[in-house]
Amino acid sequence: MRPLRFLIALALPGTLAAQGVIDTTTHAIGLDEAVSLAQKNAPATVQSRGEVRASHEQVRGSYAAFIPSVSLNAGASRQGGDRFDPSGQLVPFTGNSWQYNHGLTLNLDLFNGGQRLFSLRANRASENAAVANDVEQRFQVALQVKQQYYAVLAAREAESAAESQLSEAEEQLKTSIANLRARMVTRSDSLRSVIAVGNAQLAILTAKNDVTAANAALTRLVATPFTVTALPEDTLQQAIAPVDSATLAQLALNGPLVQQAQASQQAAHASAKAARAPYLPTLTASFSLTGSGSNDAFTAFADKYAYQNNLRFGLSYPIFNQLQREQGIVNADVAAQNADAQLRDAKLGAQQTFVQALAALRTAQQQVDIQTLSVAAAEEDLRVQKQRYNLSASTILDVLTSETALVQARAALIQARYNARVAKAQLEALIGRDL
Repeated sequence: MRPLRFLIALALPGTLAAQGVIDTTTHAIGLDEAVSLAQKNAPATVQSRGEVRASHEQVRGSYAAFIPSVSLNAGASRQGGDRFDPSGQLVPFTGNSWQYNHGLTLNLDLFNGGQRLFSLRANRASENAAVANDVEQRFQVALQVKQQYYAVLAAREAESAAESQLSEAEEQLKTSIANLRARMVTRSDSLRSVIAVGNAQLAILTAKNDVTAANAALTRLVATPFTVTALPEDTLQQAIAPVDSATLAQLALNGPLVQQAQASQQAAHASAKAARAPYLPTLTASFSLTGSGSNDAFTAFADKYAYQNNLRFGLSYPIFNQLQREQGIVNADVAAQNADAQLRDAKLGAQQTFVQALAALRTAQQQVDIQTLSVAAAEEDLRVQKQRYNLSASTILDVLTSETALVQARAALIQARYNARVAKAQLEALIGRDL
């Protein structure tokens, strides 16, 4: 039922906008839905898809260069007007017959030094680079969406922790007031408990503001006309499958960025070979067939046509063209050398990013385990301190210190969960696939 509700939610804002009503409700969507919407609507992915289409057309144009160009032409004309006869007398317009012509022309480069072949290779490599760039942009957008989606989850977890903090502070306030009435503690205990309640209320307001801000950022990424938020069930920590570092390292060295650099290198080297084509002669062939006829009246076609055909072969070789060939070769070689350096740097960068992201993921996973134990220990310590306080065996400062430690442990656990989720998303963006 969830996809149906989401489709209804997508159609609802347009209807409300047509009626002059703004939809202010917040719609919960899953992470996969958020990523799919962002990849469809993000300017970066729209541009990358356009580059793929444009590069595909360039490849088609390279194949078409091996096919003769064909053109058709047709026309009709009539010439007339007043004239002077040999005696100098003006002869009025009498009119001439209509002249008709049509023709077919074909042109083809039989040989141009291999430039067409090298251009085809370069354009195909450019298409592969565009496809790799599209994959890179889609996963970068997915990374941004996941970061904001996880920010919503973290803010929601912080809100839940703040509510628990408020409940504990209010319970402690009741205990302090009861002990004060029983003259077991001083008035400062109840005042400190009041401050703890105020701090918890402030923490709830801060968490709510964080949720609102994260929802707004997520809404901008998915580009919906209404506010979206993360699904409540996604707040739970999801287990991460064991990661094989050797497999991931190989995937990182074949990730979208490296593939894009490899394709760009291939295109640059093919262009360098194409730049040397002008040192070879160019052989061309052309064929034309033309027909001409006349008719006294204007009609679609003449009654009869006289046809002529022309088949021509041409050979050309530039002896000197102001060093344009040499300049083109130097520029192409420089571009190829730059592409080699970029590919080398892309591989090293992928290796560096992989090591950092994998270390961050493992560290965050360990932090989640440690902070989970820390929260449990802090909760137990707070329970003991409350019992000791009720028995006048400890002070309110001991209870508040335990509450502060519990708040910090919960915040650290929330941050560790966020770090683990983001580190996993960064690895996915690096290798170009979901883990």
